[in-house]
Amino acid sequence: MALPTQRKRIFLLHLSFWCLYFSFFLYQITSVRPGHVVDLQRAFWDALTHVLFMALIAYVNYFYFLPRFLAHKKAGRYLLEFIGPLVLLIGLNIAVKRLIYGGTSLPAASFLYTSRFVVQHVISTLFIVAFISTLKLAEGWFELEANKKEIENERLNAELRFLKAQINPHFLFNTLNNLYYLAFTQSPNTTEVIAKLSQMMRYMIHDSNHPKVPLSKEIEYMQNYISLEQLRLNNQIPIGFEVLGNPSQVLIVPFIFITFLENAFKHGVSNNFAEAWVNVRIEIEGTQCTYRVENSKLPAADALGEKSGIGLQNLERRLQLSYPHQHELRIEDTPELYSVQLTLSLE
Repeated sequence: MALPTQRKRIFLLHLSFWCLYFSFFLYQITSVRPGHVVDLQRAFWDALTHVLFMALIAYVNYFYFLPRFLAHKKAGRYLLEFIGPLVLLIGLNIAVKRLIYGGTSLPAASFLYTSRFVVQHVISTLFIVAFISTLKLAEGWFELEANKKEIENERLNAELRFLKAQINPHFLFNTLNNLYYLAFTQSPNTTEVIAKLSQMMRYMIHDSNHPKVPLSKEIEYMQNYISLEQLRLNNQIPIGFEVLGNPSQVLIVPFIFITFLENAFKHGVSNNFAEAWVNVRIEIEGTQCTYRVENSKLPAADALGEKSGIGLQNLERRLQLSYPHQHELRIEDTPELYSVQLTLSLE
């Protein structure tokens, strides 16, 4: 169904066409050879009734017969149904023209009774009907394309919502594992972990419902996550976190950065590996943000059985949907370290 703005544009397009057609037809019938007299009043009424009859024929087809044809796709039935009204209205138009010029000695009066005029008039009518029908078909095609685009946007939005919904269980699974470990070891940090988790859940439930959030909010969420990991690791692992620029001035899709950070701790940090480390750097220059995460790699024995899971696949798909042609992802994987650099064009 056409939107109000689309319907207004369609109406203006048709109105413009008929105004131009009226002007052209009036000019044509008033442009006579030297020595011939023009009755401007009759010519005006001729042009006006001509355009009205043409519009009537065209829109009877436009609103009634053509939609029936498009619905049933039966050309023979369409022609049989339309031929009667077409002949009737053409006949009435010719009769009105003859009535307008009746009783005059103008050249147009005698020409109206010739077979040549009838043929020309029929051809002109069919051309106008075909042109308006083409507009109908074009409008239908554009409306179909707009509907397809709207459906595609709805599908992509639904996919984004689904991907985003996967993040919460994934995060909760990791954090509850950490909380279970602290509770199992009767760590005094358990209550602090619960407080940090509460802050993060507040962000997940309220702030992240918006399509985009200030980057500063996302950074605060990441810092809480790092605090949880530091508590779990008893602050034994060096973790660098650096922010350059003003993160409160730009917006970002929620939970874009956290996946790489989670993977850094999952695959590069262990209490059994004293040489573990993680470095995070976020740099904002104008609307461009560069996010870099580097982490050590666990020895083969500690990393055995680890899998990346759905997190990275989820993130790559979200980047494609949320930042098409606006992101660049570089991954460096060496025996000593794993490095990810994500460059985004933000608002």
